[in-house]
Amino acid sequence: MLSDLFRIGKFHDRSSIVDGLFALLIGFIYMRMSLFPKSDSIQIRDVWDDNLENEFALIREIVDNYPYIAMDTEFPGIVIRPVGIFENPNDYHYQTLKDNVDMLKLIQLGLTFSDEKGNLPTCGTDKFCIWQFNFREFNVDDDVFANDSIELLRQSGIDFKKNHEKGVDASRFGELLMSSGVVLNDSVYWVTFHSGYDFGYLLKLLTCWNLPDTQAGFFELINVYFPIIFDIKHLMKFCNSLYGGLNKLAELLEVERIGVCHQAGSDSLLTACTFRKLNENFFTGSLDKYAGVLYGLGVKIDSI
Repeated sequence: MLSDLFRIGKFHDRSSIVDGLFALLIGFIYMRMSLFPKSDSIQIRDVWDDNLENEFALIREIVDNYPYIAMDTEFPGIVIRPVGIFENPNDYHYQTLKDNVDMLKLIQLGLTFSDEKGNLPTCGTDKFCIWQFNFREFNVDDDVFANDSIELLRQSGIDFKKNHEKGVDASRFGELLMSSGVVLNDSVYWVTFHSGYDFGYLLKLLTCWNLPDTQAGFFELINVYFPIIFDIKHLMKFCNSLYGGLNKLAELLEVERIGVCHQAGSDSLLTACTFRKLNENFFTGSLDKYAGVLYGLGVKIDSI
């Protein structure tokens, strides 16, 4: 290639070649760095009762062009464990999930939308938009919760009093989500990390009912409302040298967090960026065969 450059007269000496290659290298590095957003380019849009309708209007406009949805939830922890005999660990894990989701209330939901190349929507602004829904139902003074979970969320900046007074009504949220194009849509790809509880709480909002008694029933609902899902924790099983939770995985992949850890908006963005980096570094071709599995649960419904 260098001899070709000499021959066609692009460079007249070796120093010019070095300068040219250095410029190409810098350009490549800049391009790779720009694939992932910087903190000053991100707007985490807090959604409350008074702006819920407007924010869903924006989501309806962008979902077709940004059909990859990374999702994270914050909830009051795990407060009960089932007692009994279970055929396998997955049945025990599901019963634990069901009992806690049925009893507890969602606190926060984060959604990050992107296209197949990882681009994020701007919604007519000069910043990339991430959504963070704050729910009103949880009352820290009256409701059951795990102390360590609530203390962690409090330290992360979640204002439980403000949520309870100004937060989104869960029933209204479920209605708007149903008509948003985000669910019941096999052109949408859900990206999550160890997300059984995340989907459990969303199904509870969408159906206004307790979760099914069995894993099979749970996955049947998942397949209806969220036809294509990728759980990063499941994908990690096929990647050598990767381990740990979301924060550790992001560190291993050199993905920078934007925003506050244990707030759903920031966590959903980190999930989106980590998924993209994981896909680029460890997989080739389609991920379809990895879809439809939630880490820690034992039933897979073919969804592709």
